[in-house]
Amino acid sequence: MTMGTAIGIDIGGTRLRAARITGGVIEARASAESARNPATVTARVLDLVAKVRTAAVTAIGIGVPGQVHTTTRQVLSGGYVDLSGFDFAAAIEAATALPVTLENDATMALLGEAAYGAAKGKHNVVMLTIGTGIGGAILDQGQILRGRGAAGQLGHIGIDPQGRPCVCGKIGCVETTSSGTAFGVHLAEAGLPPDTRAEDLLKRSDPNARAVIHAWAAPLRAAIDSLIATLNPDYVLIGGGAGAAAHAALAQFPAAPSWFKAPVLAASLGDDAGVIGAATTALKNQPTKRAVFVNGVPASGKSGVARALSDATGWPILALDTIKNPFLTILPPGDRLFNRTLGRASYAAIFDLIADAPDNTTVIIDAWFGFQPIETLEDHIHRARLAGLTDIAEIWCHAPPETVGARYAARLGQRPAGHPGAEYVPELITLAQNAKPTGLAPRMDVDTTKAISAQALTEWLGMIWR
Repeated sequence: MTMGTAIGIDIGGTRLRAARITGGVIEARASAESARNPATVTARVLDLVAKVRTAAVTAIGIGVPGQVHTTTRQVLSGGYVDLSGFDFAAAIEAATALPVTLENDATMALLGEAAYGAAKGKHNVVMLTIGTGIGGAILDQGQILRGRGAAGQLGHIGIDPQGRPCVCGKIGCVETTSSGTAFGVHLAEAGLPPDTRAEDLLKRSDPNARAVIHAWAAPLRAAIDSLIATLNPDYVLIGGGAGAAAHAALAQFPAAPSWFKAPVLAASLGDDAGVIGAATTALKNQPTKRAVFVNGVPASGKSGVARALSDATGWPILALDTIKNPFLTILPPGDRLFNRTLGRASYAAIFDLIADAPDNTTVIIDAWFGFQPIETLEDHIHRARLAGLTDIAEIWCHAPPETVGARYAARLGQRPAGHPGAEYVPELITLAQNAKPTGLAPRMDVDTTKAISAQALTEWLGMIWR
């Protein structure tokens, strides 16, 4: 299971926030005032990194305002904090010697909610972050919608062609009416104190209060309705520093009856969504090398499970029998000891292949891992980890011992010389009664007398390796 530690950073118009995070849990925090100057922001971010960093940290994820081309890590535009034209990721990377992942801040927030918050388990979600400006991100079929590289600038949906000029160059973007900054403008126009909170206005019924809430929330409702009609999401999340207040204000402007419906929910991670998403994404972007141990005694059904998983994922199968059977076929007939010797060699060869595999490879190992001492497996895993193996998981295949014995007996004619014969069946039945999984990795048990669900296997792996 991936349980790495990373630092997540959220670049806001008011605050710069950093957190050290493991498994979605914040272990340490630091923050500083934001700034307009890129050099100042860089220096403050490096100071925050130094405050929360430990030896366990392996990556940094950063969410920044404005358009970001994720592949090139280029910031294309910005607002109060404008990092466009400045290689911010490279500067942080050079100073920290850690790999840096850069994304739009709202994208990081949505990825945080998808991993650990209100969007967990959903594949089609729209998120709006209400803060100094309005950010946005779209999860489509489980993937961030990027278009040509920087899609998701939902704060710049047009809601009023006769409206206010926006920093993006257009007129009447929803950011000009429904952001935290816009809320301050509405307060000033209504003659209300600048420190008036939306939560307080929602409790009032006087015309001034109602006018400010209407000017702030009604355009946001219009933008959300357009997004629902366009994207047909599972739901729309409202987050950001002013997200809770905006979500509460939207209750006064329910969606009109329409063909197009989706719940509008408050994000559950609050201001932490950005840093959690940034750290989680940084860890996901690190190179991985993974192995699924499909384990079980001979004839336990593990080969069928391995094949179902391979068909569903495209991952290659490394099986003991696949490696050793050609030798049993070509070489002179051997005895059981010869078969076991080939098995040990094949076992070592499998882990050598994993060590030599390129980054971001996942393999399925189809083997009975109990035919050798557990220390042998631990040694193989250790060598593979030195060569980049990051994650392992175990699928334990089992069936009633008598069923295992009957399966083995039925396949005797299909096995090359050197495999144990019918005399092995009673021994196998006893083995099936006492066999245990390795206990070295997260485990899923599969009763192979029942239909194999590749979806259940992949969903479980997706959960433990998220």
